[in-house]
Amino acid sequence: MPMYDYECPTCGDFTEMRPMAESSLPQPCPWCEMPAPRVIRMAPAFSTLSAATRTAHSTNERSADRPKLLSEVGPAHKHGPGCGCCGGGGKKGRSVLRTADGAKGFPTARPWMISH
Repeated sequence: MPMYDYECPTCGDFTEMRPMAESSLPQPCPWCEMPAPRVIRMAPAFSTLSAATRTAHSTNERSADRPKLLSEVGPAHKHGPGCGCCGGGGKKGRSVLRTADGAKGFPTARPWMISH
């Protein structure tokens, strides 16, 4: 059950745990037994939080006992282990033949492919 704030006209403020269906009904004061209306002292804090604070709260709420999945973390290298830019440099570049007029040719390429 949620907690609600009430204000007794003679004794002051008090907080009581009530069912949600009875939240709008007056609550008897615990000291003088007079009916006290419910009061809302401040707006919920969620609307006034900055984006960075909301992100921090959501990060803290995640389960710490569950390891992250590979799909959540992402691969360490975008292009795979043979990539020259981020995969460790295991792949060598293709050999290129240049003719006297500046045209390129690839000796290991398929002969039916036209180079540009």
